[in-house]
Amino acid sequence: MDREKLVPNAAPIAGAENDLESGSIQQNPQNQSIFQQSSHPTVLFFHLLFRSLALLTYLFSSLFFSSFILAFVIIILFLAFDFWTVKNVSGRLLVGLRWWNEIRDDGTNVWIFESRENRSVNPVDSRIFWGSLYITPIIWGLFGLLAILRFSVEWFVVTVVAIVLNVANVIGYSRSEKVS
Repeated sequence: MDREKLVPNAAPIAGAENDLESGSIQQNPQNQSIFQQSSHPTVLFFHLLFRSLALLTYLFSSLFFSSFILAFVIIILFLAFDFWTVKNVSGRLLVGLRWWNEIRDDGTNVWIFESRENRSVNPVDSRIFWGSLYITPIIWGLFGLLAILRFSVEWFVVTVVAIVLNVANVIGYSRSEKVS
């Protein structure tokens, strides 16, 4: 049935392509969130969640925790969740890359890189993945510099752990991108 015959004087929905017959309305990409544009919105959500929680806990831990040890443990847990998620899930699904490190029987250290064969990547997923991958260690580096300036050794240790885990993913994925 033709739409114009049903409602001849109806105005179109602004910013949307209507397909009433199929029951779907597709919005313009400018009006959609990054999660709506993503090929893997759940993966993208958790990719950003653990990074954000680690940073926010670092920034606001004094408001919620009276003990540095509790804040330290929670931040390290978020960093570990982030490292594992980025290395094993989001890198593989969002940009089609994977890396790992093997220790051979003779004690040599070997980095192994993989990329998906048909590596068509969603531009939104790629932009968010690479942007957050490179920006996060810079932010932790600034926090580390502030910890040094405040003579706060314990918070500097937290930032060093964060930088090491984040830079490991940066190196792994940068090399994997070059190899692919």
